[in-house]
Formats: sequence, structure tokens, C-alpha cells
Amino acid sequence: MKPKNAVMLLLTSLIWGTAFVAQSVGMDFLEPFTFNGVRSFIGGVTLLPCIWLLEKMNGKPEVDGTRKDLIQGGIACGLLLFAASSLQQMGIQYTTAGKAGFIVCVPVLGIFLKKAAGWKVWMSVFLALIGLYFLCIKEGFSIGKGDIMIFACALVFAVHILVIDYYSPKVDGVKMSCIQFFVCGIASLPFMFLTETPQIGNILDARMPILYAGVMSCGVAYTLQILGQKHANPAIASLLLSMESCFSVLSGWIILGETLSAREGIGCVLMFVAIILAQI
Repeated sequence: MKPKNAVMLLLTSLIWGTAFVAQSVGMDFLEPFTFNGVRSFIGGVTLLPCIWLLEKMNGKPEVDGTRKDLIQGGIACGLLLFAASSLQQMGIQYTTAGKAGFIVCVPVLGIFLKKAAGWKVWMSVFLALIGLYFLCIKEGFSIGKGDIMIFACALVFAVHILVIDYYSPKVDGVKMSCIQFFVCGIASLPFMFLTETPQIGNILDARMPILYAGVMSCGVAYTLQILGQKHANPAIASLLLSMESCFSVLSGWIILGETLSAREGIGCVLMFVAIILAQI
């Protein structure tokens, strides 16, 4: 993997890790489908001027795929993003945010899609799983409703990563990212109006967390994910993205003054070792 791709994916995981604070705060004002729907539309709108500016500066990018590939990729990613982010947002209500970092199941799913992963990648996955356990499972190995939702979310995000791996070399990544946000937002609308009671006042009250989640977590981070995954091994990409949990704990320690236990410190070290091994 090229260094610039690794940097993009690590920056993605950093933004996602800090976004859990915004997601948790946002849930004090908004219900899950409303929060995800609004932030997805914000993410899509954020990218529209970016697409115009990039084309103005560099012209239309040369891609191998067709307009059909772009639309298919955007719709597929948008529907998967809707399913995963909805499960994540609902699961956060019942479990710890750190558990949402379990997305290192891509190499296992990759077997069925004939994606090769060498022994170093498998060793990295093993170390990352141990690190994530130390980092995220603090109250003993127990499974609740929120944990099941987060695990389902992890599986959907793993498929999302593999779909991006398929389409990103063929199409304009920024345009595909923009399409996926509008698809995710539209998919949220029926659930938002049928199962929840969205109110403008509540959305305005949650404006700061929802803007951060919409502009940074959606508009910036998911676009960096698509660009960073271009021509990258999806197994290694998933390991880099799993640093999300590590960054969420570290940001809480550095910014909010939360306690970093020895167990969490060991988890962070194992995660960093796994990433370095995967990159060698």
C-alpha cells in the first residue's frame, strides 16, 4: 500500500474515532434515523462544491469505469452505509462506543471473494483482534442487544469496504462518495417519518454534533476512505480503519482527560504493532 493511501485511511479512522463523541451527544436530541438522515444529506451537500472545484482545477478525472459503474457503486455503498450507520447509531444507545471498532473481519469475508491475504496480514488481524479486545471489552465478555447490533454493523461495514474495493479503481471516488450520502439520506427518510418524530427545533439543538458528523465524519472521512482504498488491499485497509477504536480512546484521554488504563494502553500498543506488521 502506498504511504499516501495509508495516511488517508489513518486520517479516516482518526476522524471516525473522534466522531463518536458527536454521535453520542447527538443522540441526546435526535433519534437514530433522523440523526443519520440529516448528517448524510449534509455530507452529500458538502461534497457538491468540492466536485465542482476539483473539475474546475483538474478537469474531469480519467476513469476506466462507465457512468453506470459510478451510479451502481454509489447506490450499493449508500444502502450499505445506511444499514451499517443505522445499526451503529442504535447500538451506541445500549453499549460502549469503543465496541463499534470491530471491523477486522474483512480477511475472512475476502476468502469468499478470492481476495488473497498473506500470513503477515493474518498475523496482523490476530494481533488487532487481541488489541481491540483489551481496548473495548472492559466489563468482561458479555453480549447484550447493543453488542449484537454493533457486530451486525461491523459485518455490514466489512462488506461496504469490499464493495468500495471493487468500484473505487473504476470511478471518481469523490462523486461516488457524494452519491452514497444522498442514497443513505433518502433511505433514512421513510424510517425517520414512520418510526420517529423529527422536529426542526431538535435538529437545531443538535447542530454542532450533527455538523461535525455530517461534514467531517461523512463528507471528509468517507471520501478519504474511498480515495485511500483505491488499489489497496482491503484486508490491510480494514486494519487501518479499525484504529478508529484506538483513536477514540486516545482522544478521550488527551482532550477530555479521561483515564487510560493499563489494559487500554496494551490494546493501543497491539493495534499499532498490527498496523506496522501489515504495512511491512
